[in-house]
Amino acid sequence: MASVPSLASTVQQRLADALSAALPEAGSADPLLRRSDRADFQANGILALAKKLKGNPRELAAKVVDALGSDDVLKDIEVSGPGFLNVTVTDRAIVETLAARAADDRLGVPFAEDAGTTVIDYAQPNVAKEMHVGHLRSAVIGDAMVQILEFAGEKVVRRHHIGDWGTQFGMLIQYLIEHPHELDHKAGDAAPEVSGEEAMSNLNRLYKTSRAVFDSDEEFKERARRRVVDLQSGDEETLALWQRFVDESKIYFYSVFEKLDMEIRDADIVGESGYNDMLDETCRILEESGVAVRSEGALCVFFDDVKGPDGNPVPLIVKKSNGGYGYAATDLSAIRNRVQGLDADTLLYVVDARQSLHFRMVFETARRAGWLNDEVKAHQLAFGTVLGKDGKPFKTREGETVRLVDLLDEAIDRATAVVREKAEKVGLTEQEIVENGRYVGIGAVKYADLSTSAVRDYKFDLDQMVSLNGDTSVYLQYAYARIQSIKRNAGDRRPVAHPELPLAPAERALGLHVDRFGEVLAEVASTYEPHKLAAYLYQLASHLTTFYDQCHVLSADNAPEVVENRLFLVDLTGRTLHQGMALLGIRTPERL
Repeated sequence: MASVPSLASTVQQRLADALSAALPEAGSADPLLRRSDRADFQANGILALAKKLKGNPRELAAKVVDALGSDDVLKDIEVSGPGFLNVTVTDRAIVETLAARAADDRLGVPFAEDAGTTVIDYAQPNVAKEMHVGHLRSAVIGDAMVQILEFAGEKVVRRHHIGDWGTQFGMLIQYLIEHPHELDHKAGDAAPEVSGEEAMSNLNRLYKTSRAVFDSDEEFKERARRRVVDLQSGDEETLALWQRFVDESKIYFYSVFEKLDMEIRDADIVGESGYNDMLDETCRILEESGVAVRSEGALCVFFDDVKGPDGNPVPLIVKKSNGGYGYAATDLSAIRNRVQGLDADTLLYVVDARQSLHFRMVFETARRAGWLNDEVKAHQLAFGTVLGKDGKPFKTREGETVRLVDLLDEAIDRATAVVREKAEKVGLTEQEIVENGRYVGIGAVKYADLSTSAVRDYKFDLDQMVSLNGDTSVYLQYAYARIQSIKRNAGDRRPVAHPELPLAPAERALGLHVDRFGEVLAEVASTYEPHKLAAYLYQLASHLTTFYDQCHVLSADNAPEVVENRLFLVDLTGRTLHQGMALLGIRTPERL
């Protein structure tokens, strides 16, 4: 089905046409329509137009009103203040627009058939290391942007740039060669029996032991460094053992992402090692083109506007003086691969804000090399830090970084307790309590992250996250479950739109907000700001609460058509909540 124009876009077009008709000398002027507390919409464009035309804004506004004439969409237009237009739409227009949305599986949200290809780099754990709270935001924000962009019609290529290369692997591999029974199962064969926690426990033990030997035994340290060279040069035995570490780690990664209710596909994991064969050529291209130059033996890119505390330029080091490659070489090779191999026109990096300088230099280098340009853009969706209740970086009581698995398990436990309190009243089975506890707990963690502007730090407070009140996912999930309860209690009465009925103020407010769904999604997809979708959904649930208080849906005092119309409103609200939450990666249980 074709997309459904929002009432805002319909009003915008009517006003633009009236402006052109009433004031032809103004050309194609923008009415500058926005939402308003005084009416449904307010148009402010005539003020700027009056300055341009050297006219009285109220007189010009009156001409525009006259040009509009009678209309089935516009109920009332009032000239206000120095020349604003306060616009109220008809109840019929609201219900008919919502009915068109309800008739479409996509709720009338447009699907861009000719959209481009976006590569999203997110959820980047490190091989042989446990995931901690710092890995949460990249995964949650990145997954939401994947869902939102795909829903909008964008072709999305997921990329998980895992840390699977470098000097620590020489240490690990050398130790395993000398102690072959430390990992006493083969990850691939044993994957069904070995949990992710067990796999990572084995690797953690191996890492700590090998690190202790590395730090205390100079001969072992030298053997480990030679093993790094073997790894980088493709030695068969070394690569086989390296692959074993990667496979062990993947068992663990998948267990964590499954707990996060997030799909991570093997084909999407292309770590640092995936670009190893490109590093030399990347450096050669940069040097031959003059983008990078030799400085004290290293291959560097310099920038006039990037200086250190001493005032001297800080370069991007692509290749070290000892011949080793830095992160920049890998990141630039990844850009080459994503642009030239995957035909991407947008590269989106969901990466910690503390790496902003690095990516600014990498992107500028890629532009100088011609890999990025006006048609192919890169953007860092930078995110802030997860803080504890004390406003400091989130740590355990012992000062250790919080393990992500522990955090998720605690969220599920807290949420399950909340669900269990209400279970008897709703009639939930034990299986439903456990399942809903997981959906509520993981949803609470995701929503707390996504409802905060990504670039801001936020406090991780589980007590607040699983609260039934306030701006939480639980509040939204209960709003959805309440809608399903009303529909179950409706018996044989069905949702039916009745455009001929007048709407109560709470019905109008709810209907107008539901109609904004497509507009909000378009903005979120273009600005990469999922917190705006979270804010929209919270406001939607708040409008729904007001509606419940003021408009009884199944009351015996209501005429049958009023019941049907109100059922229609709550049903469409429920579908909108469900779709919006799904795009944020959050489940909406039918009963809570």
